[in-house]
Amino acid sequence: MASQRIKITLACTECGDRNYTTTKNKRLHPERMEVRKYCPRLKKYTIHKETK
Repeated sequence: MASQRIKITLACTECGDRNYTTTKNKRLHPERMEVRKYCPRLKKYTIHKETK
């Protein structure tokens, strides 16, 4: 059986930079991921959302 984990990219909601990549289980969490992460361009913590 193949793994249900897929690679996703997280983009800053304020500047639009794609700063992080991670994986998630598509079957258990089909909704888009939202995480508070550090944005190096703005030098502060912002909300990062999953992109296509």
